Amino acid sequence: MEFRHYSVLLQETIEELNIQPDGVYVDGTLGGGGHASQVCARLSDKGHLYGFDQDGDAIAAATERLLPYQDRATIIRSNFRYMRERLAEEGIHEVNGILLDLGVSSFQLDTPERGFSYKEDTPLDMRMDDRQELSAKEIVNTYPEMELYRIIRDYGEDQFAKNIAKHICLAREQAPIETTGELNEIIKAAVPAKMRVNGHPSKKTFQAIRIECNHELDVLRDSMEDMIDLLKPEGRLCIIAFHSLEDRIVKSAFHKAENPCICPPSFPVCTCGRVPKGKMITKKPIQPSERELKENKRSKSAKLRVFEKAQEV
Repeated sequence: MEFRHYSVLLQETIEELNIQPDGVYVDGTLGGGGHASQVCARLSDKGHLYGFDQDGDAIAAATERLLPYQDRATIIRSNFRYMRERLAEEGIHEVNGILLDLGVSSFQLDTPERGFSYKEDTPLDMRMDDRQELSAKEIVNTYPEMELYRIIRDYGEDQFAKNIAKHICLAREQAPIETTGELNEIIKAAVPAKMRVNGHPSKKTFQAIRIECNHELDVLRDSMEDMIDLLKPEGRLCIIAFHSLEDRIVKSAFHKAENPCICPPSFPVCTCGRVPKGKMITKKPIQPSERELKENKRSKSAKLRVFEKAQEV
């Protein structure tokens, strides 16, 4: 299957990156190379892009798409949580801009054998990196009921999380849950019929399990400070989030970098010595236009936030 992924908020992200032709840029979620190709097209022979992705299919697709720019693009198969270390191996210790397009790609959702979608009956998987051991199947069949409940409640924000976790554990006592179809039927049975009219009953649980499987929120939370520190003066970090929890992590990290002081409000002057690392360019997130929403319904929840490094820190 051809790797397809609609690059959400493409023009807005490229514009906010404020690309310098001779600059160094990082796409931490390369995907099919949509954003990356637009960055490369704006670079001179002295500029360079480093693209990260943990998905082998994405790496293959992006490699092909970026062939016209192979002299100014380096592709690295790795999670962006290792960005700082992997860039250091390339001799890069600061960059002009970083972009992240978080979440699952259209290709991953639409390729049944990847096990991300509740619309097909395929083996449970949901791994963005097929080299890792933890899969959705292991989570569903081995996690304690209270842990499943926490994941579905927190990552899926599903009001029926407790009942869904209970039904999963009861079902797996009879036989291991092997496929997305089996899990889908279990979830449907745990959600009252009258509540199934507002979207698919499995959507939130599948999302929650995917986030847990790939440690998506932990990776983002643990990477924010490193990415801000990697920026050169006036460099920009652009992050597109699709989930409220992702967006909250980004917003909180940007606020902390802009207002790092930890002195009590009663202190007349700051004594902690912490200085701002930069400023949030987007006081309110940039969201898709009406035109983009018509072209791609999956972009509905997208929010782009931008941080700019201070001239001197």
